[in-house]
Amino acid sequence: MHVIRHTEDMATAERGGAFALGNFDGVHLGHQQVIGSASALAAETSVPSGVLIFEPHPQQYFFPEKPFFRLTPFRAKTRLLERLGTDVLAALPFDATMAERSAESFVRDILVEGLGASHIVVGYDFRFGKGRAGDGALLQKMGGELGFGVTIVDEVTNGGETYSSTRIRECLAVGDPQGAARLLGHWWSVETHIVTGDQRGRTIGFPTINLPLEEHVEPALGVYAVLIEIEDGLHKGMYKGVANIGRRPTFNKSDVLLEAHLLDFEGDLYGAHAAVSFVEYLRPERKFDGLDSLKAQIALDSDQARERLKKVDQPW
Repeated sequence: MHVIRHTEDMATAERGGAFALGNFDGVHLGHQQVIGSASALAAETSVPSGVLIFEPHPQQYFFPEKPFFRLTPFRAKTRLLERLGTDVLAALPFDATMAERSAESFVRDILVEGLGASHIVVGYDFRFGKGRAGDGALLQKMGGELGFGVTIVDEVTNGGETYSSTRIRECLAVGDPQGAARLLGHWWSVETHIVTGDQRGRTIGFPTINLPLEEHVEPALGVYAVLIEIEDGLHKGMYKGVANIGRRPTFNKSDVLLEAHLLDFEGDLYGAHAAVSFVEYLRPERKFDGLDSLKAQIALDSDQARERLKKVDQPW
């Protein structure tokens, strides 16, 4: 998959594709219907399949003071889109110029002149342009005038429940990663570089990798059974583990950190990039009266995680 940040970076052979448009935070099963429709059209007409997103997310531009909300920051989203077989990802900068661009200008200058799109696929509730003035109806009208096709994908539901990034965030906030995964079609994960921590885990026999949340939404604090994918380095691969995400009250810390212990693993992972997938919530975070009680609880958590992960060998 070729990732471009500006339309002028596109190769000539990549122009004329069928593009899915949206923010696609989470790349959930509803999003996958939109992206899959674009891919199917691309295959039928022998053109590249494309996805157009904005980076940063427009909400971050308009409301920079709000807490992080993203299910899938850019790297995670890129990995998921690549797995769906997307040929071209246009991750266009969302800045003051883009924010002021009218819907009609966006269609003419970005979709037609910039991408040379032959077909556009959007969800039923897609809005674009200054003041969110553009919608599927405008796309269809301008497509007829300018020579590109438009497909609007209807609302996608599961047992009467709409696939929604907001609903997925609600699942994560109450410690229901399996509910989130049913809507996502994959486990929700935190992806970032492993950083050096206090290394207390080594002293009690449970070394951990430490990952800052960065731009990820904050899930319910506590202990989880997890899958840990090490994406590079000597130990590249998938591992089972137990993780705590929280403020570490036993050590009087206040910042939120993800600490994960890889079950039955020995090795140095500092600096590697990891994706920690949340499989099951085990218990809330709590303060312990000393290292011995903490060590005993981690041993119990590890046994419980090992049991819960027996039949989970890979991402959802």
